[in-house]
Amino acid sequence: MDRAIADSIQAQRKRHRWLVVAAGVLVLLGAVLAFRTVLKPSLRRGDILTATVETGEVEASLTAAGTVIPGREAVLTSPIQSTIRRVAVAVGARVKPGETILELDKELANSSLAKLDDEQLRNQNKNSQLQLTLERSLTDLRAQAQVQAVKVRSLQSALRDEQQLLKIGGGTAENVRQAELNLTVAQLEADRLTRQIQTQQRSNAADVRELGYTVSMQQRSIAELATKLRQANISSQQAGVLTWVNDNLGTTVQAGDALARVADLSSFRVRATISDSYADALHQGDPVKVRINDLDLRGTVASISPSVDKGVVTFYAQLDNPHHPALRPNLRADVFVITRAHHGVLRVKNGPFYQGGKEQPVFVLTNGGRVQRRTVRFGDSNFDFVQIIGGLRAGEEIVVSDMKEHLDTPELNLHD
Repeated sequence: MDRAIADSIQAQRKRHRWLVVAAGVLVLLGAVLAFRTVLKPSLRRGDILTATVETGEVEASLTAAGTVIPGREAVLTSPIQSTIRRVAVAVGARVKPGETILELDKELANSSLAKLDDEQLRNQNKNSQLQLTLERSLTDLRAQAQVQAVKVRSLQSALRDEQQLLKIGGGTAENVRQAELNLTVAQLEADRLTRQIQTQQRSNAADVRELGYTVSMQQRSIAELATKLRQANISSQQAGVLTWVNDNLGTTVQAGDALARVADLSSFRVRATISDSYADALHQGDPVKVRINDLDLRGTVASISPSVDKGVVTFYAQLDNPHHPALRPNLRADVFVITRAHHGVLRVKNGPFYQGGKEQPVFVLTNGGRVQRRTVRFGDSNFDFVQIIGGLRAGEEIVVSDMKEHLDTPELNLHD
């Protein structure tokens, strides 16, 4: 016969069933959570770069490519057409004012100077001959004028005689008129000779001046060539270092060709180039920061070239400390032209994460070992820092590596 199960046994069995169900639910929840954890994207901490948001200054700037050049550099040119005969100083050596650096062949120039001297002697001889010829022609005219003056006086006397004879009845009116006509013709001839003498004198003076100009011009040419001959031993007027010299002996050079450069290496400046699309934003006097091997030197834009060459604008920067020991000729440098400066603002180091927009997503590290996507608003930027306007607080750490592959992921795990 069946017996009734005790109430204690039934309660025990019910608790056992509930425990089994609860354990199954817990196992199921754990499996789901573990499965989600396995499927959730993650990053290795060593594969990313991070930076901490801080407070500081951000200087908006334009980036240009620069080259360090001497503050003063003299270019020595050839004064004459010649050939290089001798180089007396090697590149890199210090030179004193007046010290011969390079010698040119003077033979051709000496021959040209001798030819000019001969031409000058011939011009001077022409001048003497011209003065003699002009004086002779003027003397002839004066003699003719004197003869004509005597003739006029003679005809005046003849006219008075005819007039006297007419009064006493010994002459005729026809003789008087003829005497008057002869006198008039003689006076006209005398006046013509006087004017001719004056014209000849002015003409003689003009001819003498013209030849005098020729002699003077020739003398200047002689003096100029003589000066150039003295300068054929190329030397510098300032002390410095020889940075370049044309050492191709026997090479023909034309007047005006560069032969050497002497630089004062006690001070430097920077020549920089930038795209012409930024020309309107570039102004004389703008502050600049010159970066040379992680060293930053301050300065200002001293001058801007008015022309554009192959899409770039050239400008020169004057350094606040042009004597810094790190400066060397032809040293490459990054030049940042500062257009605006913000002080006491939130900033973060610039990196591949920044795409140049005013608003973009970034990934922020959390205390739970994860990175969360967050939209952040940015302001001005430069090569080093980006200004943060909103979306981040000082002390927060963000990923500055390129995260383009994870932009659609709201959260990622970090693991070692």
